[in-house]
Amino acid sequence: MLTIKELNFSDNNFWKEMDALLAWDSVSDDQVFTTVNGILADIKNRGDAALIEYTNRFDRMSVDSMDELRISAERLQAALATITPEQKEALEFAAKRVATYAEHQKIEPWSYTEEDGTVLGQQIMPLDSVGLYVPGGKAAYPSSVIMNAVPAKVAGVERLIMVVPTPDGELNDLVLAAAAIAGVDEVYAIGGAQAVAALAYGTETIKAVDKIVGPGNIYVATAKKMVYGTVGIDMIAGPSEILVVCDGKTNPDWIAMDLFSQAEHDEDAQSILVSPDADFLEQVKASIDKLIQEMPRAEIINTSLQGRGAIIQVASMDEAIEVANYISPEHLELSVEDAQEVAKSIRHAGAIFMGRYTAEALGDYCAGPNHVLPTSRTARFSSPLGVYDFQKRSSLIGCSAQGASDLGKIASVLAHGEGLTAHARSAEYRI
Repeated sequence: MLTIKELNFSDNNFWKEMDALLAWDSVSDDQVFTTVNGILADIKNRGDAALIEYTNRFDRMSVDSMDELRISAERLQAALATITPEQKEALEFAAKRVATYAEHQKIEPWSYTEEDGTVLGQQIMPLDSVGLYVPGGKAAYPSSVIMNAVPAKVAGVERLIMVVPTPDGELNDLVLAAAAIAGVDEVYAIGGAQAVAALAYGTETIKAVDKIVGPGNIYVATAKKMVYGTVGIDMIAGPSEILVVCDGKTNPDWIAMDLFSQAEHDEDAQSILVSPDADFLEQVKASIDKLIQEMPRAEIINTSLQGRGAIIQVASMDEAIEVANYISPEHLELSVEDAQEVAKSIRHAGAIFMGRYTAEALGDYCAGPNHVLPTSRTARFSSPLGVYDFQKRSSLIGCSAQGASDLGKIASVLAHGEGLTAHARSAEYRI
């Protein structure tokens, strides 16, 4: 029988236990930091030569030039022709839904003209170039390609370059097909901190980008953190999370499998269930013990649930919502009556899945909203990846002669107050 932590909202030490449950140290250790720092410096100094050396060493490759690491558009189309018709249809369907949702996110320029003729507004422009990191090796995430690439293209990014490690030279046709469907412009068979460095600093072959997005291991995450400032990044993501709030009226097998859906990602993933129905919590525990027997990734699920999972009993739905807002989960399932109304009380969550039929897994693949979401309680201050992450805003200010005179008088007073005489005189000249 699987042992999962059980908490009760009424216990005196509930919040202390909650903090311990949620604690996640995403900071790299000294060894990782030192390794990544060395790789970044080496790529910055030696470019292609260093990139080839690291790729051969870490991915067990034996290439002599960057030409061998470039994955051509023809190869992407070949992958598209290789996958099954069902897989192609699924990728195209998902990409279309993500694009439709992304179109609604586009920020439009605006302006207004004041009575004296002064024009104020905001101009919106897409980023020129974006680098997309896609995990390789045993992992194959075509959905990650769709979720990162499609919003970038909807935003108007002209150059989208994808990097994907190919250990032992093994290419994944689903990933390459997704790149073809999403409109990725360049693809290279490189990964790790060295790929992040190449995207950030550029090499003789790879032109530097303006922003890097996409998930990766601790070395990739550390590299992204270290190059931030030279380029933009999407976020530093921790392990996957799901919080299910249930009133006790949903099939317990459904809820157990929803918890599994995140636990199977890796041993550090976190799955939590909150309910005011004690009998229902027992039913879900029984479902967990029953259904885990048929899971191919049972060992990973078991480790995840026992190490970081929890079942939390509350006295009311109000308490459940209080817990949910504190946890600020990446994925929040509201498996309750009138879920849309309950969702209005949720202040912090990456994505909210409303109603008993809305499995979190739908959001991972094809619902439409992005599956790149804030983790580790960062939903308190950050948002899902979207078109807005690939657009930037410029303020527009155009003063009329009268506007410059009126504003100049105010600016002069404030500038002199700050001791900035040139600022004041620059404004005063136009009074």
